[in-house]
Amino acid sequence: MKTQITQIELFKQAMNFSAGHFTIFSESERENLHGHNFSVYVMLKAEVMESGIAFDYGIYKKIILDICQFLDQVVLLPLKSPYLKIEESDEYVYALFNGDKERITFLRRDVKLLPMRNITVEELADWFLQQLLIHVEKNQNHLIHAIEVKISSAPGQSGSSFWGKK
Repeated sequence: MKTQITQIELFKQAMNFSAGHFTIFSESERENLHGHNFSVYVMLKAEVMESGIAFDYGIYKKIILDICQFLDQVVLLPLKSPYLKIEESDEYVYALFNGDKERITFLRRDVKLLPMRNITVEELADWFLQQLLIHVEKNQNHLIHAIEVKISSAPGQSGSSFWGKK
């Protein structure tokens, strides 16, 4: 019997998060702090099993929603930016920019520090994909061949990241 491949797309209304950020353009130029209502789209390409289903979609919907909840209603700061230095105390996170000329202070509870170079849709899509891949590895019986994660910061403005088996 021929292997049937399907494409499952998950982009429910609840798959979103609101977060503050600023894009860093150079060592001395950045956007002002602002926020977006980000939306998340995930496509999983997988084999259909003999039962007529690829996998239980609920597993991945929950994972996506949990990741969205983790990013919701906080300021996102990049830990790997060559232009931003992060300092921390018990109660505060400090973002130092432009040769330490700008010292931006945040309450620790209001910030998520992410292992990326910049807080952009491109970087967020890749980070989100890496979080999903942790769960795909745990559920290898789902026979997933490819994943696309798309993060939109506004209608018509998004970045995607892809993973696929060779």
